Amino acid sequence: MSLSLVEIARAMVAPGRGILAADESTGTIGKRFDSINVENTEENRRAYRDMLFTTKGIGDTISGVILYDETLRQKSADSTSFVELLNKNGVLPGIKVDAGAKPLPFCPGETVTEGLDNLPKRCADYVKLGAKFAKWRAVIDIGADLPSSTSIVANAHALARYAAICQEAGLVPIVEPEVLMDGDHTIERCEQVTEWTLNAVFEALYMNRVSLEGSVLKPSMVISGKKCARQAGVDEVAERTVRILKRTVPAAVAGIAFLSGGQSDELATAHLDAMNKLGNNPWPLTFSYGRALQQACLKAWRGSAANVPAAQAALAHRGRMNGLAALGKYSASMEK
Repeated sequence: MSLSLVEIARAMVAPGRGILAADESTGTIGKRFDSINVENTEENRRAYRDMLFTTKGIGDTISGVILYDETLRQKSADSTSFVELLNKNGVLPGIKVDAGAKPLPFCPGETVTEGLDNLPKRCADYVKLGAKFAKWRAVIDIGADLPSSTSIVANAHALARYAAICQEAGLVPIVEPEVLMDGDHTIERCEQVTEWTLNAVFEALYMNRVSLEGSVLKPSMVISGKKCARQAGVDEVAERTVRILKRTVPAAVAGIAFLSGGQSDELATAHLDAMNKLGNNPWPLTFSYGRALQQACLKAWRGSAANVPAAQAALAHRGRMNGLAALGKYSASMEK
């Protein structure tokens, strides 16, 4: 029996589990590989993802994995398709469907995410390949005169159109409006822009008849800009983020899976834990991390088969830490 969109969405944010973002494009994974001196070939990309997905007990803390088009079609070393391998481990396969952020006309320094062309056909193809959910990332930058209302509205509209197309095809949409943490803006400014962005996104989702129960929100946290002189502490980030979510996100949404947005591994975990320790939220709060789950694993691997056990141990550890944070049961002492 096939699962409904609501059942899939709930499974994606099940207690103590979160989503691994392994959907780096060929170019982005190339930058990651450069940092460990590994050549960016199809076989190395396949071997790296194979190592991630064959980690023992991955399904204990990872509910789903976002894949790139190439990865969705690849196979494990034993010729099992990655989709089948993930399903065997109780992990839902997902797919990145956007075509990246492109310059927004008449809005210098701002972008709009493209990829709506042929999206219904691509979604139908991805469903046949075994995908259960999809992801689309919109990027909102904070600067001197940014963001503009044009950027907010254009990206909210594209996210909503994408979400509606996905649901019609049978995929749960991950709605990802990322307010970037680059820049010198204060946490107060980030809070203001995040509230504005989320209000626009949910208005657009409503106008496009998207079922909130069959969707997952992937927001950025309310955080100080990287170059801001005052870096807000963990508790302040948690309190401000939850406050804005309660103002803007309807209780009907299946769950919220945060992106890490360039935070360090342990800080992303600590922030998630602090939010869950606040308690009394209408939706589950969990993780959908890329670098914050993979970085230690990637460094341990370094392209060598001999390093696979150590790399998998590093991934399993970060999965456990974030699984505990999603329950509000993490403490920094557990990192040892």
